[in-house]
Amino acid sequence: MPVIEVTNLHKRYGDQVAVHDVSLAVERGEIFGILGPNGAGKTTTVECVAGLRTQDAGEVSVFGLDPHRDAAELRQRVGVQLQESQLPDRLRVREALELYASFYRKPADWRRLVDDLGLAGKQDTAYKKLSGGQKQRLSIALALVGNPEIAILDELTTGLDPQARRDTWDLIERVRDSGVTVVLVTHFMEEAERLCDRLAIIDAGRVVALDSPAGLVSRTAPEQRIRFRPSAPLADDLLTGLPEVTSVRRSGGQLVVTGTGNVLHAVTSVLARNQVVATDLRVEQASLDDAFVELTGRKLDN
Repeated sequence: MPVIEVTNLHKRYGDQVAVHDVSLAVERGEIFGILGPNGAGKTTTVECVAGLRTQDAGEVSVFGLDPHRDAAELRQRVGVQLQESQLPDRLRVREALELYASFYRKPADWRRLVDDLGLAGKQDTAYKKLSGGQKQRLSIALALVGNPEIAILDELTTGLDPQARRDTWDLIERVRDSGVTVVLVTHFMEEAERLCDRLAIIDAGRVVALDSPAGLVSRTAPEQRIRFRPSAPLADDLLTGLPEVTSVRRSGGQLVVTGTGNVLHAVTSVLARNQVVATDLRVEQASLDDAFVELTGRKLDN
């Protein structure tokens, strides 16, 4: 049974429709991604799941509970890191974590979280003196300090440098491996592809696709491109006649073969039979970015 179920969710602000008929389900123990551009309705969706906003229509269930009617119970079981959060300027890192830990029945060891998130030397630093990336890491720690069964993380690596981002990805994978279900809101393709077991792509308040990253790519952009320089002249029709090949073009001294299925094996077999060696061979797979463009008609700006 899914730990989160969202059915026909609607939410508007005045004349603006933020979420239009969103339905999705999150399974226990997975990292479930919600991917889309800014303003797509991602944050509004997870705020309804967390009970921070009330939907205009539709149903939301978390562990079979209603996020509003059962808010007190769900606060013990769901940790939330919002895209934009703020603490009092003079509150120290240690004080913030001790305060938040006191809200929960079985809190995590906040000292270990501080170490894992690279804040070990900042326990006594006031919030206003933290860098943007340090504030983001503290926000993640506050979401995890309650030992939640579900962690909702909204744009968790915004503001982090590349190394800190990858360290945070490692942390999130360890969190999932400990049994926590993670709902990850992001607009970073690499982050979604690296972390998520399944993804809902949301655009203009609607879910346009829901699948694993690999499933989304194979459904929408199944072709591969093979680039190489043949060691001897090779007639195009030797390759275009293959059922796996959809096109062959020449670019300078290179051949670019596009195809589906086991096209690499088909092409290399033809080359071997004709005693042609493929030098500088490169196989280009379609990416999640390609799938997003196919599904929405535009690239996702990072």
